[in-house]
Amino acid sequence: MTDPPLTLAIAESFLQPMGPVAAEQLRHLKLVTLLTMIAVVPVLVATPWILWRYRRSKPTGKYRPNWESNRVLESLMWGVPILVVTLMGVSLWNMTFRLDPYKELGKDPLQIHVIGLDWKWIFIYPDEGVALVDELVVPEGRAVELTLTTDTVMQSLRISAIVGQIYAMPAMTTKLNFLAARQGEATGMNTQFTGNGFWKQKFQVFSVSQEEYEARMKKAQASDLALTADTYALLAVQGTAEEAKKSLHIKDRKGPIEMVLGDSKIFQRVLARYMVEDMTPESQPGSPSYDPAKSPLPAAPEKPMMDMKM
Repeated sequence: MTDPPLTLAIAESFLQPMGPVAAEQLRHLKLVTLLTMIAVVPVLVATPWILWRYRRSKPTGKYRPNWESNRVLESLMWGVPILVVTLMGVSLWNMTFRLDPYKELGKDPLQIHVIGLDWKWIFIYPDEGVALVDELVVPEGRAVELTLTTDTVMQSLRISAIVGQIYAMPAMTTKLNFLAARQGEATGMNTQFTGNGFWKQKFQVFSVSQEEYEARMKKAQASDLALTADTYALLAVQGTAEEAKKSLHIKDRKGPIEMVLGDSKIFQRVLARYMVEDMTPESQPGSPSYDPAKSPLPAAPEKPMMDMKM
């Protein structure tokens, strides 16, 4: 099995779109820029022309000390900006509904559960029975649905080259649907300030062929490391994925942390943590006094946790 293509240029923003959502954002930027130029260009052109025409030495314009107004100019000065703002508002309104993050972009989307921590992301593939830390692998051309939560303060996930951002909060879930239309590599990040190390909370996104995706999942399924309540408690310690390798005793391993899903309800149990009454600072990931030994996860709830559409 070969690893995802690392030789491709990394797409860092929606200016290099890898999917329909980012492509639509780029199209909207171009439209807004064009509409803005309708108001900006005349000012840039007229300013030097007025300075030259009404210059103090040999002016070419007529001197009209009693001039008060001109209906044509007044209509242009007020009408054009109003028209530009109206067109921008209508375009933004339509795009907001078209790019609803809860709207599925295809049939049978790939389900991935996401848990935000300080300062790492855990991506759980429930159907594949694996979990990856700070790496998201998706098949090219297949719709993907992320269900997100966080086990610390509020965070915001964004993959600029593929899809926009959405917030994640403890005890709640949000959804983010996207599709990678071509193969390549992109960078995802947390855009919500969560502490001194939040700038390190980045992850790599690989859009690969279906064959490469299946091979990548099989490789993760062969891992000797399982995601259980105990290993999750170690991952929840504040720090990067590389720092977490020391706690997991795999510091010599290269690449992302790959785990089999030892507890199929780990995502639901993380959500349920905030439903118990005896929660303490020692059991709260992200807390200065967090202690993995004192951070047991409760049983998975029978009813689903609250879903928050943002």
